[in-house]
Amino acid sequence: MTVHPNFVAGEASPVLDALNNLNPSDTRDVVGHYAHGDAADVDAAVAAAADALPRWRATNAAARAEILDKIGSELIARAAELGDLLAREEGKTLKEAAGEVLRSGQLFKFFAGEAYRATREGYPSVRDGIELTVEREPLGVVGVLTPWNFPVSIPAWKIAPAIAYGCTVVFKPAELVPASAWALAEIIGRCGLPKGAFNLVMGHGAVVGDAIVRHPGVAGVSFTGSTKVGKAIGHALFERGAKMQLEMGGKNPLVVLDDADLDLAIDCAVQGAFFSTGQRCTASSRLIVTRGIHDAFVAGMVERLKRLKVGDARAPDTEMGPVASQAQLDIDARYVAIGLSEGAEIVHGGRVIDGPAPGYWHEPTLFAGASNAMTINRDEIFGPVAAVIEAADYDEALAIANDCEQGLSSGIVTRDETVIRHFRAHAEAGMVQVNLPTAGMDFHAPFTGRKNSAYGPAEKGPYAREFFTELKVVHERLG
Repeated sequence: MTVHPNFVAGEASPVLDALNNLNPSDTRDVVGHYAHGDAADVDAAVAAAADALPRWRATNAAARAEILDKIGSELIARAAELGDLLAREEGKTLKEAAGEVLRSGQLFKFFAGEAYRATREGYPSVRDGIELTVEREPLGVVGVLTPWNFPVSIPAWKIAPAIAYGCTVVFKPAELVPASAWALAEIIGRCGLPKGAFNLVMGHGAVVGDAIVRHPGVAGVSFTGSTKVGKAIGHALFERGAKMQLEMGGKNPLVVLDDADLDLAIDCAVQGAFFSTGQRCTASSRLIVTRGIHDAFVAGMVERLKRLKVGDARAPDTEMGPVASQAQLDIDARYVAIGLSEGAEIVHGGRVIDGPAPGYWHEPTLFAGASNAMTINRDEIFGPVAAVIEAADYDEALAIANDCEQGLSSGIVTRDETVIRHFRAHAEAGMVQVNLPTAGMDFHAPFTGRKNSAYGPAEKGPYAREFFTELKVVHERLG
């Protein structure tokens, strides 16, 4: 049995334990065997990252940019191959998976350019004979903790800026998707970084992730995952004075008004709620529809979901693959039962089903007759389950949309420009989508949320440097 090892200090680490990686479209298919690390592996990785930090932070912008561009070029060239691996281990469709790898390559290329950004700004002092500058320095050793739903792009948009701004990295991917992480790490590891500047430690979050969060040698942690876990990580980081960047859950509304283009509204809702099997923090799980279009919208959604092709993630005609794991399948089934018990009506789906092979198959599920107070509209389900909530008018729809503990992405479908301007100003979310699905963001723009969806500096785009660098204000007497 070949076991894919962790990478520490530029070398493969000895493997003491390993995990099987199964294909959710066919659980008879073992994708591979991957190292299952522990706290000792984290200690070694942090030591290696600390040792490499002085050399890497002193490396000039041109060298950093060349490495980032090289990584990006290989990801783009291998998008089809690595997309197939991603679809095989995570369950999103081949088209979505290849697109994710492509965007990841673009992210690395974007941050190749960011490596050249100014790290020093001058200001006129209020005192004669004094020079005032504000300088940016690398944060230091950074822990990167990523989820299973975007196993290439989320690591990319954390690791690329860390490298660009002179940090060194200890990367722990979700244990459910080690193959994509390992492939990414293998590319990064041979693109010219000093040994120890990038390290991969795979394993359980409660062991490896916790060790990274609590390690005194880690200056900051960039985490994406659930709100519950994110808050626990935030408390631990605050206790030891480490920097944090936390992207957490969402319970995203899509508002559909009476004047909306019905076909467009249905397309936005289906893409947002059910593509990637609903396993996106930006998924449209609350469909808030005004009274005049409500019945036509529900009927149209049902007809579209009847035609939605559920199948093997790697089959070319599949529109929705399996959920990622048995645990997630059980969660989906439990929330469907909760929705029924609270009085919502299933108008399509609702069942765990047999697929083309043994796997984690769930129908795309749509509730109607739901209220915003129901559990299915308060908790993040993270599966192919959405609920329609009827609203009397725009004002009520906006109030429902904002009545949520999360504030990640909020969308609206309407032709009314006045309403659009109002919604843009009053939607309580970090990201707003107009006549578009709530899921789907440009690779070079910031990714951020409000309320319990995020804490700390935004991710992606030029805003990423706020987390990966620290400010130093220098006053110097001239002459």
